[in-house]
Amino acid sequence: KLLKQFCCVVNGAVPGEPVKKDENSRRGNWGNQIEFVLTSVGYAVGLGNVWRFPYLCYRNGGGAFMLPYFIMLVFCGIPLFFLELSFGQFASLGCLGVWKISPMFKGVGYGMMVVSTYIGIYYNVVICIAFYYFFLSMTNLLPWTYCNNPWNTPDCSGVVSSGHQFNASLANATSSLVAGVSEVVNRTKRTSPSEEYWKHYVLNISDDIGNFGEVRLPILGCLAVSWSVVFLCLIRGVKSSGKVVYFTATFPYVVLTILFIRGITLDGAINGIKYYLTPQWQKVLDAKVWGDAASQIFYSLGCAWGGLITMASYNKFHNNCFRDSIIISITNCATSVYAGFVIFSILGFMAHHLNVPVSEVADHGPGLAFVAYPEALTLLPISPLWSLLFFFMLILLGLGTQFCLLETLVTAIVDEIGTDWIIKNKTVVTLSVAIAGFLLGVPLTTQAGIYWLLLMDNYAASFSLVIISCIMCICIMYIYGHRNYFKDVEMMLGFPPPLFFKVCWRFISPVIISFILIFTVIQYKPITYNDYVYPGWSLAIGFAMALSSVVCIPIYALYKISKSPGATFRERLKAACRAHPKWGPALQEHRTGRYAPMASEDTVEARPLKERDELKEEQKEKEKEEGKEKEKERKDEISLTIQGSNGSTNTHNNPNPSA
Repeated sequence: KLLKQFCCVVNGAVPGEPVKKDENSRRGNWGNQIEFVLTSVGYAVGLGNVWRFPYLCYRNGGGAFMLPYFIMLVFCGIPLFFLELSFGQFASLGCLGVWKISPMFKGVGYGMMVVSTYIGIYYNVVICIAFYYFFLSMTNLLPWTYCNNPWNTPDCSGVVSSGHQFNASLANATSSLVAGVSEVVNRTKRTSPSEEYWKHYVLNISDDIGNFGEVRLPILGCLAVSWSVVFLCLIRGVKSSGKVVYFTATFPYVVLTILFIRGITLDGAINGIKYYLTPQWQKVLDAKVWGDAASQIFYSLGCAWGGLITMASYNKFHNNCFRDSIIISITNCATSVYAGFVIFSILGFMAHHLNVPVSEVADHGPGLAFVAYPEALTLLPISPLWSLLFFFMLILLGLGTQFCLLETLVTAIVDEIGTDWIIKNKTVVTLSVAIAGFLLGVPLTTQAGIYWLLLMDNYAASFSLVIISCIMCICIMYIYGHRNYFKDVEMMLGFPPPLFFKVCWRFISPVIISFILIFTVIQYKPITYNDYVYPGWSLAIGFAMALSSVVCIPIYALYKISKSPGATFRERLKAACRAHPKWGPALQEHRTGRYAPMASEDTVEARPLKERDELKEEQKEKEKEEGKEKEKERKDEISLTIQGSNGSTNTHNNPNPSA
């Protein structure tokens, strides 16, 4: 029996019904559940898994960092992931529509849209730079190998001699060469060719964030390519992107595995991996380590961006999103750990041949992706091949996230307007958002673009995400009511949320989120880029970006209260917090129990137009039948009154009175 129910659920049917009735034909669904899981994995597993987690791990105690990391995953990451998936799947609406659960908090949805807009703008610029490096790797010799290029400075000193390609025989090189190579890693004395290539050729970086200079046309062209790829993959919404993720979500693991196998076979790779994993247990007592672990889990899973709600909204109503949330969360974290082996095996090899500690060559963020790792790749035989694979992996990891960011914005707009025209012409909305994203990304392709990119990365999606997530938990658990939500989840999945998740949603996760917020505020330091210190006015813009998403919440709440019915403020507040009559499952066959339709005119009006007309016709027919019955009863009463005084009936029309 359980197997039969499971098969029905997988095929999109309501348990117990043989006919498929779980398809939302108006809005669309995933082709199958694998598409949803792969899309969510692609969304959660992004560039941060490769260029941030390994660095955090070695900086915060190596293997000891895994303890707080997985504790935060269990008590905060997976519960929040499950909460957002179940939230979107139950209502089959995007990050704006779901707030029918408590209309006053719709500003949270607008905040999610603002955050997704900021991230979508600068994230695609990072992808376009990866495209640029990918195209430049299609050569016999990587252009950042030597220092004999027009863009190099006298301070440049490479790890590869100008006469021949660097290979494993470097161990037998002369002591003078080793001494020279050791010296070049000292960042205070020299710059590497990959760093100069990044600064002076790719970016042609200006001296100040306010000095935009010229647009870097090669990067602008790659940005157009990047947005075109994203648009074409989303041209039919989840129907097309669901097919693309079969490749974009799986092939990065193939590349990671190839790079891992190549990395661990190199000299010095074990030293790099030891540096990555060797536990320093004393750091477990450091609050900063726990703060970094909680922050990495929170940001890595993509909580409060609106993407999880959006992707889950295209699930069939009875999909087991509880199972999906566990699979996706664990896959995301396992990928981070696995990527650490890939990164540090290569960096260990580089440090071994330079005869310096791994810490001298380790880096994170763009510095790892576009400087440190590419430099290490020049040491390998057939270096262009490994470079192509590495940047192709970065492109796919970035695209997986970018698909969901764009779909989040498009879905929110389409759901909010909700007309038949805009649903049929969703492609036009997707194209419009893509063009807008491209135009807003143009300033980031100027000579000052990297300054603005890092400013957006540090401020646009920092503490604002934490506040949004905390308010979402409070709204669902305490305003809408935890008992109501637990019943909703049980109605959808066929079983209530496990006790552990109930406790986490109500108490533990909000406390951890609050801890992340406090930690973020305490650990705040003004942003810098290498030796460049950002001016005060640029930091003010950064804080304005961060607040622009949060301020949506109180502004919309005040607006909703002012428009709600009620004589007093308290009555208006209650009305604004109360769930909208249309809150609940999207399809009529799923609206059972307390969502079951009532035979009142209000309920009739709240239904789809076609069904509303049918109900009105039924009521009219019923009224006609009742009218005929009453007419018949009235005639019978009249006939009974036409009788004789002795009680005998009138026999005028009856020739046989005895009958």
